[in-house]
Amino acid sequence: MEPITLTTERLLLRPFTIGDVDEVHAACQDPDIQRWTVVPSPYSRADAELFVGELSPGGWRDDSMYNFAVVLREGGALAGALGIHRRNPPGTYEVGFWTAKEHRGRGCMTEAVLSAARWTFTSLGGDRLEWRAEVGNVPSRAVALRTGFRMEGEQRSGLLNKGVRRDAWVGSLLPSDLGLPGTHAYLPATT
Repeated sequence: MEPITLTTERLLLRPFTIGDVDEVHAACQDPDIQRWTVVPSPYSRADAELFVGELSPGGWRDDSMYNFAVVLREGGALAGALGIHRRNPPGTYEVGFWTAKEHRGRGCMTEAVLSAARWTFTSLGGDRLEWRAEVGNVPSRAVALRTGFRMEGEQRSGLLNKGVRRDAWVGSLLPSDLGLPGTHAYLPATT
């Protein structure tokens, strides 16, 4: 897929460029990003160069993951990163994100996730967007809840982070949660 840019009221979600290396490297020095996400720890400039220069464009090329730099429209600062990853079964995607420390608490990531979710459902034909975070990552859960994700529970040993299996919170968002049609019919269980 050709990389695209999404626009919200305050943000641009655009493909990463080599010019983002310094801001990605600086943001990922934050102990909370290193603790709660799968970014390497310690996080080197070479890690930022690999992510920006190879992994992100490679995901767009092979249609497996779509990483966006979340950039403020006013001023152009990097507020965070957001990725949409293909999962199985077909039509299922997973969202992951981090927010630069100085941009937390302003609703930017909620706005970004909502925009990316709409794009996933309308352009990628997604029928289910999943969110996972290690149990205890309360800020990530807050973003998911504000975006409309329904919490589905905990998965024991649901994440592998830096060589350690960890329990994960799991939530999902469906096209109908945003008033959008799905690609396939959905028949909820009856109780």
